[in-house]
Amino acid sequence: MTTDLSTYRYNHTMYRVKDPKASVKFYTEVLGMTLLEEYHKTEAKFSLYFLGYTDPGSKGLVRLARQGLLELTHNHGTENDATFAYNTGNGDIGGYGHIAITVDDLQAACSRFDTLGVKFVKRPEEGSMKHIAFIADPDGYRVEILENPMLK
Repeated sequence: MTTDLSTYRYNHTMYRVKDPKASVKFYTEVLGMTLLEEYHKTEAKFSLYFLGYTDPGSKGLVRLARQGLLELTHNHGTENDATFAYNTGNGDIGGYGHIAITVDDLQAACSRFDTLGVKFVKRPEEGSMKHIAFIADPDGYRVEILENPMLK
């Protein structure tokens, strides 16, 4: 049996989220992603939300043919537990890092994030790496923000 490695593609990363409404709002309204699909499995007590960016190359593609998507998984009931939180892989335990989003203008994006009340983990002016910022989503997952000069 053989398989063709040239057909392999990175499809998505999955995050477990406490409050899907807050998370979908963050990724669509703050980061400009599109909610592509959602599934609700009431009997199994979970929902899935697939988000990504749309561009001419992805127009009309089914989810499994796309690349670089984000899957948000919500286990029903977590949104009602004030003490519940997922381990994001950062902090004392470490392990997982972040996803990264490119923008046309880092300073303008950071100003917009400030206006929207987004939590910063690291601002461009902090530390020695002035070309990046880190923000946190509603569950505390980190999102690196990078300026792509080709987008200017």
